[in-house]
Parts: sequence; structure tokens; C-alpha cells
Amino acid sequence: MKNTFIIIFLISTLTSFAQSNQISGEYFRELGNQEHYIEYKLNLHQDGTFTFHSYTNVQAGIPPIVHKYGKGLWKVDGKIVSFSTDKEKDIDQKHTLDFSNSRARFITKPSRDKTDRVIKTRLQFFESEIFWIKRLQIFKI
Repeated sequence: MKNTFIIIFLISTLTSFAQSNQISGEYFRELGNQEHYIEYKLNLHQDGTFTFHSYTNVQAGIPPIVHKYGKGLWKVDGKIVSFSTDKEKDIDQKHTLDFSNSRARFITKPSRDKTDRVIKTRLQFFESEIFWIKRLQIFKI
């Protein structure tokens, strides 16, 4: 009984590690043109932390160039990645975005799909208190 419990525990631990290892990495998205350009960068580190940077260059904007930063912790449950930000530790003068209650779906080509169809590995946010993050798709580099 004890050995069975240990084996089940090790298998579940290895499975969750392999899954988070597949999700961790750099994600990037750029949108727009010369007059209205937006760039998003998200790094999911293997230690469960993340950093986010948004760069906006709008020629008619005031100010025309805006940088926004966020950081915190992430965890995965199945294909859902949940983000959290500790307001005392992660929010400062530079990192002002609060990713608490933000969730994204990890999308990749299923291993059983043997077609030539190309499905880019990405995160698609479906829940966030940051209104412009909702429905954002950001692709793995």
C-alpha cells in the first residue's frame, strides 16, 4: 500500500513537472502598423514566476510611447494557466499591472493530430481584471 502511494505520487509529480516545462518559455505578440504599434512579451519561468512587458507606440497618443510591466506567479492546472500578483511584493513603481485573477488557456497541436495542419502554440487569456488582456492571444517563441 505504501509503495503504491509513493509510485502514484511520483508519477503525478513528474507529469505536472513535464506539463509546466512544456508551458514555460517566452511568448510574444505584435500588432499594428507604423502609426499604431503594440508589442506584448510574456516570460513564464520554470520556477513558477513570470514577467510581462507591454510596449505601445501610438503616434497620436499622449504620451505616444507607453511601457507597462507586470510580474508574479503562475501555475498550471490541466490546460489552464492561472496568474497571481502579490500586491506587496510584486507591485512597485515599475511593475504596476496586477495579474491576480487572470487565467489563460494553453493551446497546442494535440499529439494525436497527425495532419499537416499548423497550430501555433499559444496562451489565450479568457479572464482578467486588466480589460485589454482579456481575449489576448500570445504565441510561444
